Amino acid sequence: MAIVKMKKLRVIAMAGQRGELLEGLLRLGCVEISEPEGGEQEWSALLRRGQSRLLSAKEDITQAGTALAALKKYAQTKDGMFIQRRPISEEEFLGGETVEKARAVSREIGEQLQTLTRLQSEESRLLARQASLLPWRPLDLPLEQEGTANVLFRLGVLPGGADTGAVKTELAADAAAELYEVSADKQQNYCLLVCHRADEAAAMELLRPHAFSVVSFQGLTGTAAENLQALDRQLEENRGAQARAAEAIAAKGGEKELLQLYTDRLRAEEARETNAERLLTDGTILFFEGWAPAERMGDVQALLEKLGCAWEASDPAEEEIPKVPVQLKNNWLTRPLNMVTEMYSLPAYNNVDPNPLMAPFFILFYGIMMADMGYGLLMFLAGTIISRKYRPKGTMGHMMGLMQLCGVSTFVMGAITGGFFGDFLTQVVKITTGGDFALPALFTPLNDTLMILVGAMALGLVQIIVGMAISFIRKLRAGQVLDAVFEEVTWWVVFAGIGLMAAGVSNIVLYAGLALIVIGPLVTGQGFGKIMGIFGSLYNHVTGYFGDILSYARLMALMLAGSVIAQVFNTLGAIPNNIIIFLIISLAGNALNFALNLLGCYVHDLRLQCLEYFGKFYEDGGRPFRPLAMETKYVDITK
Repeated sequence: MAIVKMKKLRVIAMAGQRGELLEGLLRLGCVEISEPEGGEQEWSALLRRGQSRLLSAKEDITQAGTALAALKKYAQTKDGMFIQRRPISEEEFLGGETVEKARAVSREIGEQLQTLTRLQSEESRLLARQASLLPWRPLDLPLEQEGTANVLFRLGVLPGGADTGAVKTELAADAAAELYEVSADKQQNYCLLVCHRADEAAAMELLRPHAFSVVSFQGLTGTAAENLQALDRQLEENRGAQARAAEAIAAKGGEKELLQLYTDRLRAEEARETNAERLLTDGTILFFEGWAPAERMGDVQALLEKLGCAWEASDPAEEEIPKVPVQLKNNWLTRPLNMVTEMYSLPAYNNVDPNPLMAPFFILFYGIMMADMGYGLLMFLAGTIISRKYRPKGTMGHMMGLMQLCGVSTFVMGAITGGFFGDFLTQVVKITTGGDFALPALFTPLNDTLMILVGAMALGLVQIIVGMAISFIRKLRAGQVLDAVFEEVTWWVVFAGIGLMAAGVSNIVLYAGLALIVIGPLVTGQGFGKIMGIFGSLYNHVTGYFGDILSYARLMALMLAGSVIAQVFNTLGAIPNNIIIFLIISLAGNALNFALNLLGCYVHDLRLQCLEYFGKFYEDGGRPFRPLAMETKYVDITK
């Protein structure tokens, strides 16, 4: 497979056809609208930006998302680990029959949420007032009462550690005042100060060193107990109103699918309006540039001619290559590898699609590292069931596809090495019958470690040589013949010479390779750089290639580690010689081993591809192709 060839579009249409044009492009899902730049400045000067309702669409999406979250909370509607998409026709998806109903439901839920928010804020305020009045419940004195003509009443608090008795004594000795303790807790003492109005200033001066703070309840009348009773009634009414609002939201639980469809529809509208802002118009005509796959130009042409647009499509110019969006064209085997490629970086537009070049190695290496029939079976079943039941898209869809492929590879390698959850079957037979049993195997990680190590590095050499071959072909196509000869061919000769010398056949090929190492810098270098280039080339390539080859020892290391850990747990479970205990310990240990290896093998496999393999030929930096299309989360659109 290869990178999809792109065409640059330039389109002029009547401004009145804006909606119909965007709707058609949305249905096609294969045109990326971009803003004119560079040489198209004359358009930017002539035309103003097209108007859109993007802000409104985003507000509607937020409201619909809030409504779905409210249903999840109050109606107990759950999506589970994976969202189960339901199929829907394109006409039904884009039709307006359900939109108004969904919008009304979204607004109703939004209104109830606003009511809930207001009631919850009110509840918090009531609870705060209740907490402030509770310490004063024992006081049988109206809160608004400030005293008589000659006597003054003041409510106040002292720190919890204050000696109230000592404060009373000091106050009574120096002023016509008395301090009564109403209640106390660990933080504060709640007190009533009674004093002659003429001695108010003296009393407050005496209390200041003890951190006495006056408390007032503005707007409250009656005793604290009477106010607390009124607050209890208000809280009861408030919580009842909250319950009714929550019930009203829960009653909309049956509209979950409608809201999900509405949310996906709004996302399509957001995409359309985002692209609408890239259109240039003067009110009479509109203009835009964009990119479309060459293989879909027939559909694009049919739409544009139907709408009477003036347009042209051309291959990207050399200076436009860095700006061309990248879309990978893959089949069922290589498509799941998009997960790996996108995690690393998309290739440049004029580079090669790495997925078909990487797929055989990635899938094989993963199977070698995992190498267990039981684990492979679990991976394949999990990937298959989730893919068929939930039909995930994007990264999750690629992950499930990759899990299926790697599951098959893991099962095959497990069959070759005789592993089924380690030596699970061997231990089961031994515990239940006392007999000996072992699955047939061509080799085992524990007994043939050296052979597996050599094989792993041999596979690494094969992948590196393939990477060099890809680089060789790309250089020849670019006219870099000398670079291709002295970079790739030279070291192929060296590798072949080392192999022939090790086999005792001949040393001549190795000598020829060493001669090419010396000749290369002399031919391509300049001045003193010719001599230094010899040593630089020798050092960099020896450390580079052979270091890369040694990196593939991780294939053996992870295979051995996974096999040993599984057998350790099986052995521990078999010690009591009880099948029930064995199953508990073995299954728990294998579950842990499976989870660790599932991620560990992926990470190490990814490292081998991105560093050892891609480094030989891969040029990244591609910009992903983002067409105006109906991207959905909850539904699958069918034609």
